[in-house]
Amino acid sequence: MSNVCLLFGTPRIKGKESFLAKLRDVQNEYKCVILALDADKVAGEKHAIFAAEKALRAVSENRNVAKNIGVEIMRYASGQRQIERALSMGISDTTSRIALILVENGTKPDLSGVIDLDGRGPSWNPKAVRETFNIGDEEIEAVGEDKILDLVLERVALVDAYR
Repeated sequence: MSNVCLLFGTPRIKGKESFLAKLRDVQNEYKCVILALDADKVAGEKHAIFAAEKALRAVSENRNVAKNIGVEIMRYASGQRQIERALSMGISDTTSRIALILVENGTKPDLSGVIDLDGRGPSWNPKAVRETFNIGDEEIEAVGEDKILDLVLERVALVDAYR
């Protein structure tokens, strides 16, 4: 099984397209999968790892919707079945902090030219997460603000149910 990890930092390359092109170069060189997400929308390491594992399982069982593994991981991470909607989890030109989901195949890629890792871990924005996952006030009132991660994990798990 591939090793999945989550890294956080700031981009070293200005501009979304330039950043993503450099990320693709690293992926190709190291034969790995690297998915860049807006860190504000990632509800912690458990969220990212769970989504990546669900996506990898879907690919191994030929149940994937997306042809690209990174896009399949983004589908699960966003809790969306439709790829176009899933892209809302991705980075934009205004993204200041990035979460990288890394699926290694034995060799750790050199990301020093792409991202300055900050070692801070998850620092998600509850408002951004609630917007991304369409978590309304009624849900928060029912379960409490401290259960946002559980609500996100539920949406990730339900991606398979929406087939």
